Amino acid sequence: MRPLSSLASRDRLALIAGLTGPLAMCAVLVPFRRSFPNTDAALVLVAATVAVAAFGNRLGGALAALSAGIWFDFFLTKPYDRFAISSRTDIETTVLLVGVGVAVTELAVWGRRQHQRAAETAGYLAGLTATANSVTTDGSPTRLVQRVSQELTRVLNLQSCRFHFGSGVGNPRLRNDGSLSWGTSAWDVDADGLPPGVETELIVASGDGFHGRFLMTPKPGSRITLTQRLVAVTLADQVGAALATYQPATDEAALTS
Repeated sequence: MRPLSSLASRDRLALIAGLTGPLAMCAVLVPFRRSFPNTDAALVLVAATVAVAAFGNRLGGALAALSAGIWFDFFLTKPYDRFAISSRTDIETTVLLVGVGVAVTELAVWGRRQHQRAAETAGYLAGLTATANSVTTDGSPTRLVQRVSQELTRVLNLQSCRFHFGSGVGNPRLRNDGSLSWGTSAWDVDADGLPPGVETELIVASGDGFHGRFLMTPKPGSRITLTQRLVAVTLADQVGAALATYQPATDEAALTS
C-alpha cells in the first residue's frame, strides 16, 4: 500500500495536469489551427485527457476533459480566441470531446480499482497458502496462532490481535459468513467496520470442538470488505483444524501478536 503522502502528491499533480495539460496542448496547436483539422486536434486533446486519467484520479480526469473542451473552443474553433463557436460541427466535436474524456476517466478509475482488487486478492491467497504450509510444517501451535494473528492484523488492518484459549461473553463476534453480531443485534460491518473500542472475537473451532478465539481491535475508522472478512474466517478455520490435534496447556491463557 502506498503511503498517504505519496497518494496526496500524485492527486495534486493530477489536478494540476488536468487544468494545465489541455491548455498547453492547445497552445502548441494554435500555429497550425487554420490547416490542422479540428477533429484531429480533438483527438490530440482526448489523448491528453487519457494520460491524465491514467496517471491521476477521477477529479483530475474530469478537469482535463472540461479543460480540453473549454480551450478547444477558445483556441481552435472559429471565431478564434473567443468563447464562442459558429460551426455546428465544432459544437458537436466539443461536446464529444468532453463526453469521451469523462467516459475515459471512468474507465481508468474502474481499471485501477480492478487492478487493486486483483492485487489484494493475490496477497490474501498468498497469506492463506503460507498459513496452510505452516500448518503442515510447523509443529508448534503457539507459533501458528502468532503467525495467524499477524496475518489477521494485516488482512483486516487491525490495531492489535491476540489469541485466547478460553471463552468469553459480551464481545462482538465475526461469523463464518462474514457478518458480525453483537449480543442480540446485528452490526453493519460494511458501513461501520468492526466496533470501535472493543475486541471483536473470531471463534476457532473444528467440528463441534471449541479451541479458542482471536480477539481483534480495529484501527479507528478502518473499513473492511466481505472478502477480507471471509479470508479471516478461513484463516481461523485453518488454525482450528491444526489445533484439533493439540492439547494446549491450561496455563497458556493468551497469545499476543
